[in-house]
This record gives sequence, C-alpha cells and structure tokens, in this order.
Amino acid sequence: MIPFNIKQLETFLWVATLGSFRKAAERLNTTQPAISSRIAGLEEALGVKLFERHSSAVRLTAKGHQLLPAAKRVLRMADKLQMAAHPDAGTGGVLRLGVSETIVQTWLPDFLREFQVDFPLIETDLLVDATTNLRNELISQRIDLAVLMGPVLEFRIENVGMPPVPLVWVCAPQLKLANTSKLTLCQLTQFPIISYGRTTRPYSEIYRKLSSEFDEPPRVFPANSLAASIKMTLDGIGIASLPRELVGDHVAEGKLVIVDCDWHPSDLLFTASYPTEPTNPVAEHAAGLALRTAKAYAARNDNAVVKSPADGFARLLRDYAGR
Repeated sequence: MIPFNIKQLETFLWVATLGSFRKAAERLNTTQPAISSRIAGLEEALGVKLFERHSSAVRLTAKGHQLLPAAKRVLRMADKLQMAAHPDAGTGGVLRLGVSETIVQTWLPDFLREFQVDFPLIETDLLVDATTNLRNELISQRIDLAVLMGPVLEFRIENVGMPPVPLVWVCAPQLKLANTSKLTLCQLTQFPIISYGRTTRPYSEIYRKLSSEFDEPPRVFPANSLAASIKMTLDGIGIASLPRELVGDHVAEGKLVIVDCDWHPSDLLFTASYPTEPTNPVAEHAAGLALRTAKAYAARNDNAVVKSPADGFARLLRDYAGR
C-alpha cells in the first residue's frame, strides 16, 4: 500500500468543495502544479480516480463522491488530535476574518485580543466590507468567518446569532427641531436623513418607510462609512440613524442628542457565519468567541450611563428655550 498524508486529503477536500485546482491553490496558498501533484499522489495511493478533469472545472468521479465523507472524517479527527495536543497554543495558520464596519467600531478590538490569547500562533487576515460583499466572499470560501448582517441562508453556512444592536435617531444640538417631546416621522424628515449605505438592510428599511409615508420621499444621505455618517451628524447636516452603542460617548459629552420619534428602524441583527465544509475548528471557535465578546460588550454598554432619548431631547428643548 502506498502511503498518503493529511495534506493530500485536505487538498482533495478543497478541490471537491471549490471545483477548481486554481481556487484550491489560492485557498491553500500554494501553486496549481502543487495541487495537481497532491491529487495525483492521493489517486495513486488509493488506486482510484477521484476527479474528472475538464477544461474549465473538475468534478468528482463516482468513487470520489464515495470517498469524500471518509476523507472529511479523517480530517476532523486530525483537527481534534492537534487541538488535544496543543489545547493552549493551538496550531499555526491564518484566520481569514471579514467584518462589517459596525463591528470594527464596537467590539472587534476586544475579540482580537481574546483570539490572540486563545490562538497565539494563528494570524488574522482582516477584511472590512459591506455585508453584500462579505456574503459573497464567505460563500466562495475566500474568508473563513464573517460577522455581517445575517443570517447567510446557504446550507453549508452555520450562523451564530449576535446580540441585537439598537439603532437610535441622533442629531447635533444646533438643529432647530419642533418644540415637542416626541417627533412624528413627518417632523423628523424636515431635515436630511443620514443612513447606512444603499446596499444595506437599514437603508432599504428607511427608504421603504419614507416612500410609503410621503408622496415625495425626503432627502436621504446614504454613507458607506460610519465615520462619515458620524462626522456629518456632528456637523449638523441632518438626523442620523446610528447604533446606540456607537454614539454613547458623543451623547454623554453633549455633542449629539438622541431624538425620540414615533418610528425608528429595526435593530441590526448580526451573525458570525462560517462554512461547515470543509470543517474549520478555529473558525467555529472564533464564532463562539465572537458571541461571548459581543454579549460582554452589550452588557457593559447597557450598564454605562448614557442619556435616554427623553433626557437628551428635553435638554435640547431647554437649550433652545433659553436662546
């Protein structure tokens, strides 16, 4: 019997998953000839043909389909063996992590610190992008884990729900709002509305609501950058819908006030999503760590002293009454 190795089995699994020697080479950070060599060596060792080669793609043979589940089991056992041998240090490698900007601006630093403690030998390759792009990267398996506005409804993707992120209406104190304790949506939209980017769920919800309520939809300024949204809001350009956790410091410092309105967008719902095939224990562990980190961050912010919508709006009215 000709011996084979774990690297050959891993290559077999990635070629089967991605349907391409080239994509498998990119994923495994090697060359296409090296992938071909590993597959040829595995086929020789097993004495069977695993793939049908075509000009644009490769497909599993009937025997390849039959052997794939056994290869997955062997790789899972190899992962468990490595984790058992190095429970503290883990194994080397790279975690390709994709996150939405909301996560970057909130609990991502806490997560990265904890992840480094759990897996000191694993590097983190970070991609910050919109949910639409992160979803595509995840499904194509160019990233291992994505924290995005989910869930990702694909049968090979596991979704771990994060705590909801409440959105609030905020504005700069200098905006001259109606003299009332709670604004109607009509009163709110006398000012430009600053929202998430056009391809996001919050923008779609705001746009649909305003389009259904008004014959002529009010001005909406979508921004792909949360930093840009906050800057425009601080400068008094309009009223923004932003995560409560993100504006807490600005509200506490009096640079922004939370505006009470009879309608506001739904909470942001994020998931930590990762492919289940091929198995990736590090990504699975990181998803659980993301949940724990997000819960801890939310608990700290719930306990922080942040002005309520009523308190902020009352202060705003008092300021203008004294002018």
